[in-house]
Amino acid sequence: MIIDSHIYLFTPIDHPEGPNKSTERIKWAQNAYSGHHQPAWRIKDRKIADSNLIGPKIPKDITNLPDVYFRADREYGRMVWEMDGEDYTKQFFPPNLKNLEYTPYSAISEMDYAGVDMALIHTDPMLVRDVDFLHRCVAEFPNRFKSMVPVDEWDIENNCDKILEKLVYSINELNLHAIKFHTSLVKDEFKKDWSSGPFKYFWDTATSLGVPIFFTLGTGYSSSTDAIPTQHYGYQSELKILCEWMETYPNNVCSITHGFPWRIFIEDNKIKLPDWIWDPFIGENCNIEVCLPVRIGDIFEYPYQAAWHPLEQMLNKIGSSNLLWGTDMPFQNRFCTYTQSRTWIENHCDFLGSKDKSMIMGGTAQRILQT
Repeated sequence: MIIDSHIYLFTPIDHPEGPNKSTERIKWAQNAYSGHHQPAWRIKDRKIADSNLIGPKIPKDITNLPDVYFRADREYGRMVWEMDGEDYTKQFFPPNLKNLEYTPYSAISEMDYAGVDMALIHTDPMLVRDVDFLHRCVAEFPNRFKSMVPVDEWDIENNCDKILEKLVYSINELNLHAIKFHTSLVKDEFKKDWSSGPFKYFWDTATSLGVPIFFTLGTGYSSSTDAIPTQHYGYQSELKILCEWMETYPNNVCSITHGFPWRIFIEDNKIKLPDWIWDPFIGENCNIEVCLPVRIGDIFEYPYQAAWHPLEQMLNKIGSSNLLWGTDMPFQNRFCTYTQSRTWIENHCDFLGSKDKSMIMGGTAQRILQT
C-alpha cells in the first residue's frame, strides 16, 4: 500500500466549525499567515510586503490580534488583509484551492491520480479540530482515510478533564486512530517541559488509549525570527523533552511530523544535520515523517537533490522501518504535483532498496496505524 501519512481535510476556513459553531479558525489563520515563510505582497502591484505586522504581540495569542480586516477571498483561494487602505495577501494555501476548502472528494481525486491508497488526516487549529467532521470523512471512506484527534494544547493546565473527555470519546466512540500534539501551541511557561508537571495527568490517560502519538515539534522557546543558533538550541531542547517523554512512556509508539525543521539546517545551499538530532531514535518506538517539498520547495527545485543526502542519513541512522512518507497535502501543491512528491523518493534516491521504498511509502504507516 502507498500511504500518505500527512494530509488535511477541511471545510471553508471562514465557516463556523463544530457543534459550538466556533469562528476561531480565521483567527488562527491570521496568526499562521503572520509568521509563515511564504512571501506576502500588495495585491494591486504584487510588491513584497511584511506579514509579521498582522501577527499578535505574543506568539500564537489569538486573543490579541491586530484588526486588519483579515478575511477569506474564496474566488482566488487566499486570505486577504488590509493595511493603510491597501489589500495584501500571501499564497499560504495552494492557488488552485478555490473556496478555501479541501474535501475528501478532492483528496481522493488526487490520491487516485497519484496512486495513493490511503491517507492519514492531520489536525490543526487553523484547518480542522471538529472530530465529528473527521469521523464523517473516515466513516464515508474507511478504506481511504484514517484520522488523528486534535488536542487543545494551550488549555491543558486549565481544562484537562474536558480535553481528555473529548479525546477518549474520539478514540473509543468515534474510532479515530491517533493523537496529534503541537508542542508550539503549549503556553510559553510550559515550553521547557510539556512531558510532566501539569501535563502528566493528560499523558497518563492519552497513552492508555492504545493509539500512536504524533508530535509536531517547534523550536522550543525560540521563534522563527531568532538567530539560527538559538533555533538550533530550541529544537534540541524539544528533542530532549521528547526523549524524556519516551522514557516515561516506553511502550507507546510515537512519530515526529514534518520531518526535521529543514530550513534552519540549510548552510551553503546544503542541508547539514547535527549529530544530536538522532538522539530520539536510539530505541525503536520513535518514527519520523519524510516530508520535504512543502518545507523547502521554495528553496530547492524538483527532484530536490539537496534532500537526497539527508534522506540517506535518515535511512542509515533511523532505518526505513521507522520512516514514513508524508506530504502535507494540499499545501505541498504550492511546489510540486502529488505524483512528484512520490517520485523524488521512488525514482531518484538510488540508495533506497525496494524494501526501503516499500516501508517508507506505506509499510511503516501500516505498522503504526495497525492498518
